[in-house]
Amino acid sequence: MEHDECNASIKALYDTLYVIGGKWKIPILASLLGGNRRFREIERSIPNISTKVLSSNLKSLEENLLITRTVYDEIPVKVLYTPTDYAKTLEKLLTEMVEWGKLHRSEIKKVR
Repeated sequence: MEHDECNASIKALYDTLYVIGGKWKIPILASLLGGNRRFREIERSIPNISTKVLSSNLKSLEENLLITRTVYDEIPVKVLYTPTDYAKTLEKLLTEMVEWGKLHRSEIKKVR
């Protein structure tokens, strides 16, 4: 790989990590892609995530066009979070990450 090509790849990786990096965004996306739509459903599906952190990360995912937030004028107010078609372009990556995580856990167990 040429130097300029490598730099361009690294910049693209930074862009990706900016959008989906951190401890919580990928599990939130996985929860949404798995069918959870309401705030509490998402919260319950992700161990140890706080309400504040979930709210902040949902806002970031919405700003980056990965989810839509729809508020229904009902009593009580109903809010649904939905992955966009753009978010669905990450499904292959998430599946690969799950498979790699399983492989890594198995490799670590062999050593320990």
